[in-house]
Amino acid sequence: MYQITGRTGLTALLGSPVSHSVSPLMHNEAFRLLGLDYVYLCFDVTEKDLETAVRGLLSCGIRGFNLTMPDKNAIVPMLDELSPAARLIGAVNTVVCENGRMTGHNTDGTGYMQAVKDAGYLIIGKTITVLGSGGAATAICAQAALDGVSEIHIFARPTSRFFSRTRSLTENINRSLPCRAFLHEQEDDAAFREAVSESALLLNATSVGMAPDTDRSLLKDTSVLRPDLVVSDVIYNPRETLFLRQAREAGCSVFNGMYMLLYQGAEAFRLWTGMEMPVEQIKKKYFC
Repeated sequence: MYQITGRTGLTALLGSPVSHSVSPLMHNEAFRLLGLDYVYLCFDVTEKDLETAVRGLLSCGIRGFNLTMPDKNAIVPMLDELSPAARLIGAVNTVVCENGRMTGHNTDGTGYMQAVKDAGYLIIGKTITVLGSGGAATAICAQAALDGVSEIHIFARPTSRFFSRTRSLTENINRSLPCRAFLHEQEDDAAFREAVSESALLLNATSVGMAPDTDRSLLKDTSVLRPDLVVSDVIYNPRETLFLRQAREAGCSVFNGMYMLLYQGAEAFRLWTGMEMPVEQIKKKYFC
């Protein structure tokens, strides 16, 4: 059993909802395996209360924390420094606290791209379609472009407060990288059908379909699916969303957000502790 001491370092997850999160299991098990005196807790914090919560945790000496929806973008103005990846993406999922200063990082993109490799799929040099314009979507698009994906089609609601930021990201990708990025309105069904027809992978990078609202999916027309299309979801609770079930029933290969969670968490763990998470042991215990 894990023992809390007077010197136990605090790490945490902030977001809403967070009660479903697997992060406490994997981080606390990694601390135990490596004999580190840390603990990882979840705090249900909305954007409205984020600044108050963060200032309180910082005053209490927290070593670092993760952020999930809806807090990945709202945290940025509160930080003292951003890593190059976080600055490019404009969203943060990991914060390191040191000497009263907070540095924001984004490990979502690297976590997702490693998850694609683990699932056995090759998307480098190919076209992908991504649904969403929030923190996870932009992180994945940025890393995919950096890693060598040929084209990225992003579909998002023009009324989203992140739409203009995503437009800036696509412009930056097109200006600085060989990858071509295109931003479309979510309701443009013709563009969506064409993009999916050219894509090796279709990704839902939104919270639509996440527990407890598991009866929702952004996929309105399943006829766009084909057996050689890989379909992915950043959601891991439930492990099979309606989006993934629609794809599986159409004959597509599918995978969820579990391994993305594992690998982005492993990088956060390294940033907080300076040590490598025992990924294979964590994967065997919680992700298989």
